[in-house]
Amino acid sequence: MSMIIDRRLNDRNKNATNRARFIRRYKSQLKRSVADVVAERSITDMGRGGEVGIPVKDISEPKFRIGQGGDREMVHPGNHSFSPGDRIAKPQGGGEGEGGDGQGEGGEGQDNFMFTLSKEEFMNLFFDDLELPRLARNVLGDAKQFTFRRAGYTPSGVPSNLSVRRSLQNAMARKIALAAPLKRELRELEERGADPQEIQDLKDRIDRIPFLDEYDLRFRHKVKEPKPISRAVMFCLMDVSASMSEQKKDLAKRFFTLLYLFLNRKYEHVELVFIRHTSNAEEVDEHAFFHDPQTGGTVVMSALNLAEDIIQDRYAPDQWNIYGAQVSDGDAFGSDPQRSAAKLRDDILPHCRYYAYVEVPDNASSITPLGAAYSQIHSENFAVAKVMGRRDVYPVLRELFQREAA
Repeated sequence: MSMIIDRRLNDRNKNATNRARFIRRYKSQLKRSVADVVAERSITDMGRGGEVGIPVKDISEPKFRIGQGGDREMVHPGNHSFSPGDRIAKPQGGGEGEGGDGQGEGGEGQDNFMFTLSKEEFMNLFFDDLELPRLARNVLGDAKQFTFRRAGYTPSGVPSNLSVRRSLQNAMARKIALAAPLKRELRELEERGADPQEIQDLKDRIDRIPFLDEYDLRFRHKVKEPKPISRAVMFCLMDVSASMSEQKKDLAKRFFTLLYLFLNRKYEHVELVFIRHTSNAEEVDEHAFFHDPQTGGTVVMSALNLAEDIIQDRYAPDQWNIYGAQVSDGDAFGSDPQRSAAKLRDDILPHCRYYAYVEVPDNASSITPLGAAYSQIHSENFAVAKVMGRRDVYPVLRELFQREAA
């Protein structure tokens, strides 16, 4: 019988096998907890681990207990509800505070079971919810990206890094240095008419000097270092009128999060600009962007004008890599869709590396005014898509991932 013992070191004396088994068994509960964390956590904090809570009743193990058995007949005085032959329902449990917020008769309950997820575990559960393919998970999961820089030559290395030119230079210098005194001695022997055998022995010594020796080999040396610092800014534009429900805002947040994770991997420094709009646009912080309710109509032009002003004032296109992401349900008044499309095409897209418009309509088959106007824009750095559920979020950015990878 063979036995395999796992001797891998684990953080804080935790067993990796048991931890993985726990995550597999309670993955559905963990995903629900991660969804709650995503709703509360800011976009910039999304790429780290954290604690999630699971109700104790959801992880309780099934168990057997001894109950009353056999057939019994009893007479209860004052019965007004049952007749002979009626089935009596099972007594309802409760009152013992098994759940995370349950209260017993004494007012005491049990807290949720808190489980700490690492960064990789948290991101895997987040990506599962969005149905990201494995390649995209690898792209977004990497925290750092490095490049290799030439750092001279080394006497050892792999054959693919062999520098033929430098090796031949070393061989020629070595051969000249070793053969020069022997050749002088040979000329002196020939001038004074020395013994022919002695002359021939000296010539043989000169011929035995190798053309290329292992000592002459030189290999190109490369060192690993982080990529040079580069900067990017991500503009998040969203319609916050009354027609944008919380479910639509949740889809928008997941889309913004994916784009931010991609940019955070590609660039050393990433800034976020949140612009919300109804009939008027304003720059706000992330909490107000997603949670503060607003009323009024929808005028997209105001948000695009504000974005253009911010670009001109703070983010010069020759110094920043500019990305834009806009989410709306597609409703707009009058000529605003056509004017907004022209503004985006002529004044904003020329400065952007990539701009994505995500529409979250009530009906997937409906054609909205803003969506119809934006669909007339044809540009390599512009994408339009409809998102009805979480699984539709990633395809919007697939083109960007593929283009940047190429």
